[in-house]
Amino acid sequence: MALIILRCIFLLCAGGISAIINTSLSDTSTTVPWLVFVGIMTLALGVVIADIYAPRKRIDTISAIYFGVLIGVLLTYVLTIALAPLLQQSFNAPAIQLVIALVLCYICTSVLLQTKDDFRFLIPYVEFVREVKGFKPLILDTSVVIDGRIADLVSTGVFDNQLIMPRFALSELQAIADSGDKLRRTRGRRGLDVLNRMRADENVDLMIFDRELPELAGQTVDLKLVLLAKHLEGKVVTGDFNLNKVAKLHNVPVINLNEISNSLRPVFLPDETFHIKVIKAGEGPEQGVGYLDDGTMVVIEGGRNRIGQELDVRVTSTLQTNAGKMIFTRVEGR
Repeated sequence: MALIILRCIFLLCAGGISAIINTSLSDTSTTVPWLVFVGIMTLALGVVIADIYAPRKRIDTISAIYFGVLIGVLLTYVLTIALAPLLQQSFNAPAIQLVIALVLCYICTSVLLQTKDDFRFLIPYVEFVREVKGFKPLILDTSVVIDGRIADLVSTGVFDNQLIMPRFALSELQAIADSGDKLRRTRGRRGLDVLNRMRADENVDLMIFDRELPELAGQTVDLKLVLLAKHLEGKVVTGDFNLNKVAKLHNVPVINLNEISNSLRPVFLPDETFHIKVIKAGEGPEQGVGYLDDGTMVVIEGGRNRIGQELDVRVTSTLQTNAGKMIFTRVEGR
């Protein structure tokens, strides 16, 4: 409602401006006032329509452009005062001033647009949101994108953080998708599909990080991810065990999807009973093996000769490993 009122006031003001311009004209013809009115109202409607069809506006980009132009104009003013003696002797001082303003505004805006990822440009100027835990960006690894679970996790709304996919990690993913090996090619294309799915979701803030930082030159992809996370004061999201260790060595926070998955699996305490189907024989002479819906492996004593049957089993113990959880049971009634 506030936007509708604002747009109506904007159109009324545009009509008022056209009336003011028409009263200042010395032309007595009836065509010119109408042309002025139609022109200004068309411009105002174009601005409103452009605003309606561009609902997602990034405040950091808008602020970077605003401050870039502002700093460029201020530098032009200072430089014009400093070069006043030379400009007075030139043949066309206003043209030189316009060229200086154009160059300085472009340079200042370009610099701020390329460094807006280091800060959030908000009024008043800079807001240091990195001190707030919830706003730390999440840097995605190629393995976690190929895995695909990150898209399902983000769609639940658990993470409100900005997701960052570095350009070098995206290049590695594209190389995997173009691989001659069929399995690697399938994995790479799946990762690209997951990225496209997240970018299409309006509730997911996914950004491709294009900047090449000097400290990343010549480093491996894993180390680049860790250094980028340290530079942005963010967290690495991965399912890679080795990358997890490297990040912890550099004191960079890590979100391991495997650990999240393990922590969300159902907990079965000793002496509890549940129903499960025996899938295959186990390593022991009387052991059978079954799986829960989440993939947890269940070892069943006395289930070796009952493959394919659904049994009631009682929990005897559980074992937690880095690879996941194992539940040891025996057939109920034995």
